[in-house]
Amino acid sequence: MHKLCVPLVAFYIGVINRHRVTLLMYMNKMRYIITIIATAILAAVALTSCIEDDFTTSSNDTLEFSVDTLAFDTVLTEEGTATRRFTVYNRHKKMLNISSITLDGNTGGRFYVNVDGVSGDAFSNVEIRGEDSIFVFVEATLDPTGNDLPVEIEDVMRFVTNGVEQQVVITAWGQDVTRLHAPTIDTDTHLAGIKPYVIYDTMCVAEGVTLTLDAGTTLMFHDKAAMVVDGTLHALGEQGNEVNLRGDRLDNVVGGTDYDIMSGQWDGIRFTSTSTGNEMRYVYMRGSTSGVVVDSAGIGNRKLYLFNSVLHNATSSVLTSRHAWVDAVGCEFSDASGAVVSLTGGYSRFAQCTFANYYLFDVIRGAILTLDYLLPDDSDGSAPLMDAHFDNCVIYGNATEISPGDLTGSSVLVRNCLFGVSGSDDNNFINCVWEADPCFFTVREEYIFDYRLKNGSDAIGTGDPSLCLDEAVTDRYGINRFIRGNVDIGAYTWVEQEEDENTTAQ
Repeated sequence: MHKLCVPLVAFYIGVINRHRVTLLMYMNKMRYIITIIATAILAAVALTSCIEDDFTTSSNDTLEFSVDTLAFDTVLTEEGTATRRFTVYNRHKKMLNISSITLDGNTGGRFYVNVDGVSGDAFSNVEIRGEDSIFVFVEATLDPTGNDLPVEIEDVMRFVTNGVEQQVVITAWGQDVTRLHAPTIDTDTHLAGIKPYVIYDTMCVAEGVTLTLDAGTTLMFHDKAAMVVDGTLHALGEQGNEVNLRGDRLDNVVGGTDYDIMSGQWDGIRFTSTSTGNEMRYVYMRGSTSGVVVDSAGIGNRKLYLFNSVLHNATSSVLTSRHAWVDAVGCEFSDASGAVVSLTGGYSRFAQCTFANYYLFDVIRGAILTLDYLLPDDSDGSAPLMDAHFDNCVIYGNATEISPGDLTGSSVLVRNCLFGVSGSDDNNFINCVWEADPCFFTVREEYIFDYRLKNGSDAIGTGDPSLCLDEAVTDRYGINRFIRGNVDIGAYTWVEQEEDENTTAQ
């Protein structure tokens, strides 16, 4: 062999040997990794097998529940409920086998149950891993009770584990209702009684016809339902026995918060151009989209009289009036994403009223009290300009309080009213209380919308007694406005609270 070939061959042999060593090291490392992975898989399989097969059979090892009683509150009979749920816990390290889950079934209706994703009437051998849990979902459809007042319906769900029986009580208050589908009231009619009416589609009151809602009457409007009044509406509640106008959702929107706080559940009430002589006394109306809308009818006859009533929580405005005669005494107008009260022209008198806006569910897009068609530049000659008085009223909240701010030259008088903003009196704003705080009980974050007065309110005793009408002597709660010899501003008379009661009205 040539002399040069010997070192060259040795060099290549060395390279090959080094690669063999590297390859052997790599293969050994892979074997090690594969061994670790295989060991982990085997351990997981063994652990899983242990979890699946290792049950506790001790009678001391039982279940734990997130509730003792699952309550549906008030449920409309013959109508399905929203779904409620509770949790069943296994607080032990080993698995539990629930040998049976059953309902007593003596309910006067039907509770529908889903256990851990399986629906049925009875369940057996339901397993819960150690330190794990399952969900139980429940819905209800209740039979008519034959009563005007709600009747409590109760059932018991029984769980048997390791020979031990445990139970969760399921309750609901069944409320019978009278259902009216797109009703047209074409003769003078009284609706009365404790049992609510549920309105579907649109309730129409024909021209020349009067619909009277007696004290204690409740109209519950289904989604998008409305009332259109071509004739006359007399909603005649009494102190402590109001007429209720609301949506038909009785479940909770979240946690323990009632769906009643939501706006937009139904459309609202419209008084058309042919309607006249309407009255709403001691009415509590809430949760609508458009609130009360009063169409143009001129100012020759009073279109709507509101007394000691509440129009609350609308998606647009709680009261909209166009070139009509509207009077309100002792009323609360509260919470809307637009103007709370929107008036265009017309003739209006508002005495001892509270206008407030703490609307929660959208950006507020208008002044609390919006006034249009009141100055000569607004006129198109089709209707007279606005003539309006606001006496002893609170106008306050999380929005501009009144629009426009300059009423010079108009027939609008704002007398002895309370505002949160700074300002000064002139020929239109007379003896007003500026930069003031009515100290409402309202707490938006806790869904408390209570516009009565707390201790320290600037509305206490600052009203003008001469502006308090004879019909306004008592407020919605029956409290005499002159009980202390003076008058408070707004819809409600202040009641002194003890210090520990000053966060919630009594």
